[in-house]
Amino acid sequence: MWKKQKEEAEAAGYYWLVKWRVQLFGRQWNFMDIASVVVIFGLHCLALLAPFHFNLSAVWLAMALYVLTGLGVTLSYHRNLSHKSFKLPKWLEYFFAYCGTLALQGSPLEWVSTHRYHHQFTDTWNDAHSPIKGFWFSHIGWIFDYGSRFGSTEGRLNNVGDLRKQPYYIFLHYTYPFHSCTRISTICRGRPAVFGLGLGCEDNTLSPRCLDC
Repeated sequence: MWKKQKEEAEAAGYYWLVKWRVQLFGRQWNFMDIASVVVIFGLHCLALLAPFHFNLSAVWLAMALYVLTGLGVTLSYHRNLSHKSFKLPKWLEYFFAYCGTLALQGSPLEWVSTHRYHHQFTDTWNDAHSPIKGFWFSHIGWIFDYGSRFGSTEGRLNNVGDLRKQPYYIFLHYTYPFHSCTRISTICRGRPAVFGLGLGCEDNTLSPRCLDC
């Protein structure tokens, strides 16, 4: 069984984890790992300061972002793009996909690729957030270990050929950091809004994750 799963993973170009990785020490932290830590903990620290800088406009802004980014990830990234549960007019599909980029969970290509591999190799070492790697790792630790998700750079997007055929998703993939930074700099001009940013993200991560099956 495991041998067959290993062969399927290697055929798909996906990284085969032979053992559980050391989560905090004893491994090489790359730029994405460090960036994830800084952004996630930074936004949560800002959210703690929000009550001391209360502003009704910032509250409405946070609520609007919560709804838009939530739809972007759950409706677009997850149901529409990953599972193809339904079809949308292209303009609406692209709109919700863009909202997903504002959730700081990665580009559509990266999120969908990880989630499809998650279902293909559920609860095995090939699953990016498999529970067999431990409670901490499966819930949040994997977010800080980019290499555990994409050990094979060349093969990590092999399962999203349908999206790679569309220039729009290629554009979002390569310009994803720009859109995230633009969101922060544009809508958070006031100090209360900056503190409310930590409340407005649907999930406040840089990484794709499984919200439900």
